[in-house]
Amino acid sequence: MTEETPGFDEKPDVPSGATPDGAAEAAESPSSKSAPDAAAPAADGGGPEEGPASPAGDADRTAGLTAQLDQVRTALGERTADLQRLQAEYQNYRRRVERDRVQVKEIAVANLLTELLPVLDDIGRAREHGELVGGFKSVAESLETVAAKMGLQQFGKEGEPFDPTVHEALMHSYAPDVTETTCVAILQPGYRIGERTIRPARVAVAEPQPGAAPASKDATASDEAPSGSDEESGGPEEG
Repeated sequence: MTEETPGFDEKPDVPSGATPDGAAEAAESPSSKSAPDAAAPAADGGGPEEGPASPAGDADRTAGLTAQLDQVRTALGERTADLQRLQAEYQNYRRRVERDRVQVKEIAVANLLTELLPVLDDIGRAREHGELVGGFKSVAESLETVAAKMGLQQFGKEGEPFDPTVHEALMHSYAPDVTETTCVAILQPGYRIGERTIRPARVAVAEPQPGAAPASKDATASDEAPSGSDEESGGPEEG
């Protein structure tokens, strides 16, 4: 018979170098590791996969893009119309400015030449009296040349019909040798710039005698016919 030593209980074998706590963790490790390993595939899967887009979704997307394209085209048309309107307004502005500039220039030139008309009248009277000689003649001709270059034109001649739009009658008389109101004397010549008259010609006019009928061409021809026939006949024939 063997005798058991009192006070000593049997314990399970523990590997050398391991603590009792480590043994407990080793006992629990198989079950604890199995749970994360089971959850890993679910995490890697990422849920159910999506299928291809449906035809209805493509149609809605196409309709939306078409609507956006129509809006862009409408906006482009509006902007193009705005640009065309602005360009037309700018062209009208340029033409208006150019027309105003020409008018201002013509008015300025007309005002300057109007102030020189008395000087030109004095030059004309001096020329009529033979006093335009020497250095005064050279200066006068230079002034007339410059005025002509600026567009000044002189008008008004004796014998031309009276025109109230360009003539100013200062004297009036009757004459038997005129058939209509005629300028018989130019008291002051008129001047114009282009189509604009800056001073009418001041003239003396003559009208036909009251009650005197102008001789017709037929009556004049009939009066001249007998004289012509006598000359052609050569006088009476000798017997």
